[in-house]
Amino acid sequence: MIPELADPLSPLFPLLVENGSWELKRAVKHAVGPFGLILIFIYSFLIAVVLPFPSEVVLAAPLNLGVPEWITMALIVVVSSIGKALGSVFALTIGDKTIHSGPVIRAVERTGIDIVRISQRKTVQIAQQYGYLGLAAALCVPGFPDTLSIYAFTVIEQNYLKFAAATFIGSVGRLVIWLAGIEIVFLVF
Repeated sequence: MIPELADPLSPLFPLLVENGSWELKRAVKHAVGPFGLILIFIYSFLIAVVLPFPSEVVLAAPLNLGVPEWITMALIVVVSSIGKALGSVFALTIGDKTIHSGPVIRAVERTGIDIVRISQRKTVQIAQQYGYLGLAAALCVPGFPDTLSIYAFTVIEQNYLKFAAATFIGSVGRLVIWLAGIEIVFLVF
């Protein structure tokens, strides 16, 4: 074994397959150094696209970047929010292609329930009433899976820049709410 390779690769060890499943969530909780920021970005991107996990997990990463804690938390919030905003644009692309996909539409029509029309109606109603603020507010709700909110809004949305901005703002809001809650708990106890 080459000793100099052990330290640089140690952040990868939590990513190893354990019991047949990837441990990305656990890896984020143990991420350190600049590589940890990359893991946070990847995790946040995947949260927006496919993972039904809470995005707050990124706040548990002990990055140990050698900077004050508030800078570390600010970096986590920004990197996570950028990852989620880019992931939401990817999800928007997937959602748009799915809605216009012949096989998907035919499969939905065979169920006898017009899922697309029902979801569009509800989403259009929410989007018309609250717009991008509705998306940002939905993403601020702690513990609620981001993937659901993002895909709900992809049904009607076509403006990638506004969609990414609303996702970014909602992601920052959610993480700031968590950080404020943590500070309040430590002040009280």
